[in-house]
Amino acid sequence: MKKCLSFIRTNMVSVAVSLAVMSTPVLADSFVDMAKAKVSAATAPYSNWDGPTTGPKAVLNKTIVFLASDMRNGGVLGVSEGVTEAAKSMGWKVRILDGQGTVSGRTSAFNQAIALKPDGIILGGFDVNEQSSGIDTAASHGITVVGWHAAAKPGPIPEKHIFTNITTDADDVAAIAALSAVAHSNGKAGVVIFTDSAYSVAIAKSDAMAKVIKQCKECTLISVEDTPLSDTSTRMPQLTTSLLQRYHGKWTYSLGINDLYFDYIGSSLASSGLPDDELPRNLSAGDGSQSAYARIRNHMYQVGTVPEPLNLHGWQIVDELNRSFAGQQPSGFSTPVHLVTPENIAFDGGDRGVFDPSNHYREAYKAIWK
Repeated sequence: MKKCLSFIRTNMVSVAVSLAVMSTPVLADSFVDMAKAKVSAATAPYSNWDGPTTGPKAVLNKTIVFLASDMRNGGVLGVSEGVTEAAKSMGWKVRILDGQGTVSGRTSAFNQAIALKPDGIILGGFDVNEQSSGIDTAASHGITVVGWHAAAKPGPIPEKHIFTNITTDADDVAAIAALSAVAHSNGKAGVVIFTDSAYSVAIAKSDAMAKVIKQCKECTLISVEDTPLSDTSTRMPQLTTSLLQRYHGKWTYSLGINDLYFDYIGSSLASSGLPDDELPRNLSAGDGSQSAYARIRNHMYQVGTVPEPLNLHGWQIVDELNRSFAGQQPSGFSTPVHLVTPENIAFDGGDRGVFDPSNHYREAYKAIWK
């Protein structure tokens, strides 16, 4: 029965997302009903393992490098912790190098990673095209490269020498965030989207969110704001104040491609002098940072986030590397989307401020590696 419920949950999410991003117009009532069904499915507990159950035994004595885009990013940090935990279970050596949020920093770290002559390199949260030269060099040295958020879609990228890319499908993540705004507003949301054009994943998310909002007959896409994730602390307060002045009364929901945008929006909202019911409700399409969990739990300027199971993804990355080392193909596993709201925040790791599914993934992977 549990497997059946998990299958229903996953496929309700998949079907709803497909409906959300299709180009054919949908009747207003039907669209809102579909959005509410999608939100209901995505907020259900993630308690059953739906990933791989077979694969190669642990290949011993490997060294891997986690190349972080920016260790200040909660998503990147969470995945690095999962990689470290899983690699320890395998008996592997792990080195973490921090790109410190700049292209030049990541290039320098990549060169350092290659010089270490590891068996595998993990791209931790930056676009595959940004470091294509380094990836080519790594491939020429026989180093396996696995991405996390290196592209908008999960799976292998052979033309870029990426064994596989680990991510929840960006379109699915974006769609559930946008559909949540549709559902909670009963199809009347006035939306501002925050994105960062430096990342193809971010653009894929913001485009998918915009598509959903445009299909909602009585919703309004007010604007798409392109502002760098690396500059949110300096840009977001002033931008928020400006948007409130221009769109007060129309701006009812914000959709961000990352929780970072809402780390710095609160001060401007608090100082606006507007009552709470006239402030925009903020929803994020990733990654489920601890600060986002705190805001949602305390009803402070954020009503939802679409987190990724960061620790689980770290374990999956190690499993995918092990498959490569053993001469096997990627597992093909991709986690379904999950929406965290005040109503379900206590479950699946929410009491600790993370999305850590109660589906026994650690035991599942250890059983494979034995």
